[in-house]
Amino acid sequence: MLYEIATLTIRFGTAGKVNEGISRYVAAPGAKGTLYGCWHTDIGALNKVIILRGFENFDDLMSERERAFGTTDPFGYGEGISDLTFDTYRPFPFLPPIQPGKYGSTYEIRTYRLKHGGVPPTISAWEKTMPGRSEFSPLSIAMYAIDGAPRFTHIWPYQGLDNRASLRRETVEKGVWPPKGGPDWLTGDMQSMIGLPTSFSPLA
Repeated sequence: MLYEIATLTIRFGTAGKVNEGISRYVAAPGAKGTLYGCWHTDIGALNKVIILRGFENFDDLMSERERAFGTTDPFGYGEGISDLTFDTYRPFPFLPPIQPGKYGSTYEIRTYRLKHGGVPPTISAWEKTMPGRSEFSPLSIAMYAIDGAPRFTHIWPYQGLDNRASLRRETVEKGVWPPKGGPDWLTGDMQSMIGLPTSFSPLA
């Protein structure tokens, strides 16, 4: 399984039409992949739409990438999109596939830059820690990039910002989080966005 995050920078005031375009685009006849999440950023870099899709193989992923590159109307409403980037990921191998469902009104999307060689020890640390961490709140996905700089992205649902702050504080106080040894492989280059799911997002 491969995952893709498409990040759209949209023009102010176009959110409704962009949403309509995305929902049509990902469900069009011949479209490849499975939509798992679509969020508009509310904290962090604004006017961003984060689209998470999964692909069974590299050919399907590249077919969709070429479809986006070959049109002036990517994601169904090109005139509302001022910038578009793609990132390709593999999931941490011990995790189950993404399970669509209603998990929370607020999603946090975090990306951490890794030191050289940091992918295997990071996966190992998370595999040891996640059973305990999952008792507090679910993880939508953790995945490492296979293009660009060494980094990984993890996505967490919460019932709101207060719920997020409370759970993060509790897991730290109880020694459940962060994964032991995991921070040793981080460069300190970290980014976080809060996204609100669209009405058609399978992760909601």
